[in-house]
Amino acid sequence: MQTLDRLTVILGTGGTIAGTARTAGDGVGYTAAQLRVDDLLAAVPGLAGQPLEAHQVAQLDSKDMDGATWQRLAQAVDEHLRRPEVGGIVITHGTDTLEETAYFLHRVLAPEKPVVLTAAMRPATALAADGPQNLFDAVQVARAPGAAGVVVALAGRVHDATQVRKVHSYRVDAFESADGALVARVEEGAVRLLGRWPAGDALGLAHIARPVALWPRVDIVLNHAGADGRIVRALVAAGVDGIVAAGTGNGTLAAPLDAALREAEAAGARVLRSTRCDAGPVMNLPGQLPAAGALSPVKARIEMLLALLAS
Repeated sequence: MQTLDRLTVILGTGGTIAGTARTAGDGVGYTAAQLRVDDLLAAVPGLAGQPLEAHQVAQLDSKDMDGATWQRLAQAVDEHLRRPEVGGIVITHGTDTLEETAYFLHRVLAPEKPVVLTAAMRPATALAADGPQNLFDAVQVARAPGAAGVVVALAGRVHDATQVRKVHSYRVDAFESADGALVARVEEGAVRLLGRWPAGDALGLAHIARPVALWPRVDIVLNHAGADGRIVRALVAAGVDGIVAAGTGNGTLAAPLDAALREAEAAGARVLRSTRCDAGPVMNLPGQLPAAGALSPVKARIEMLLALLAS
């Protein structure tokens, strides 16, 4: 159980929440990752006096998120979670790859204390910036009694790292849980639990200790009308270690793409079928390539990457 006097550590990584624009009326023509995490905290008076500690782990637009930053972030989160005085972690992040970072941390750490990712769809200089409220809410989630696991807190809703997806390019409520199962809601600073805090089996940091330059290469290909196997064959020629196919519907693949993926599998690459649909699982069927279950293509890629690192 969390206690209200325990320390919450805020780790900054950049993103729109730390972005600025030339004018307050510009909500899209901004530059991400301009403000430091201390600046973000100073803009939230409701957090004054709470036991907080801030560290800048990275400063980037999350479209540029990479393995080296994931590795550094996971190590920082693990280090702070081991401190007995720390009750939880909040990570400020960009929205573009937030769901990927959340899933990566979930699979690597599966923490017993809460790790809460938050972000913003509008820059800090916007007329109605959403970042301050999201940051305030994330801290309340990190301090909630019994909170645990990796979750995402935005627009008053708390999502499980395994389900959360960005489903809109502009709205402030841009994130949804794939099958609609919210973990909690944050209402006027109070966390109302709707389900269970996530848990999982941690793969451990040892699996990602390898230098990032030596990590396996895993790519995603998309099924579409007229899809063929040329991209897959080019990836195999480039030495790819794994391929996730974002299929149509229940992971269906055009015949030429399916044939090329089977060639890749025979050549030693791992292959998984996911779906380009916003939600729903891909089921294993006789004679079909292996399915990714309910994982989205980007999360299936992370799962395959971690499996290859572990092996």
